[in-house]
Amino acid sequence: MKNKKFRIIKSEIRILGIDDAPFSPHKHEKVRIIGAIFRGGLCLDGVMTTYMEVDGIDSTDQIIKMVNDSRHLGQLRVIMLDGITFGGFNVANIPEIFEKTGIPIIVIMRKFPNFLKIKKALQNFHDWEERWNKIKIAGKVHQVNEPAQIFIQIHGIDLEDAMEIVKISTKRSKIPEPIRTAHIIAAGVETGESKGNA
Repeated sequence: MKNKKFRIIKSEIRILGIDDAPFSPHKHEKVRIIGAIFRGGLCLDGVMTTYMEVDGIDSTDQIIKMVNDSRHLGQLRVIMLDGITFGGFNVANIPEIFEKTGIPIIVIMRKFPNFLKIKKALQNFHDWEERWNKIKIAGKVHQVNEPAQIFIQIHGIDLEDAMEIVKISTKRSKIPEPIRTAHIIAAGVETGESKGNA
């Protein structure tokens, strides 16, 4: 599937931000996933939720199902993910999510990933090569400097458009509002109260 082209990127573009809730690998078999639907960086329009296995292999399928089953599907223009691993090392297949939802993906990262450390950690799993391959095909890591320095990976969207959408949706911290809000909701729902700044 070719990249989606944005002739005009509206300030109220519908973005789905996805993050996982806090969890303990010793206590939880599954982790709650929160999707926050935003109009640009201005207004929360909806929330969706699902579960994934801690250190499992179902993150891709669960994200695709959550998105495709949503009544908001027709309005969504971009999916933002807080990294590509959920519930520990449940690694999402970014190209597959784009192919099966038709919605471009922007992966948001606060720091440049330490790939050597990640690869070493993955080698604790019998299927580590499959998990590592999902990380390799997630795409090149790009640095974004405005409005704040973060790093992104993209699929199904041009880099220039992705950077503009990050800029539009970043208001109160260095990360875009859809991700920040998904993080706050996930923490609050799981622990009873969110702590600190997202």
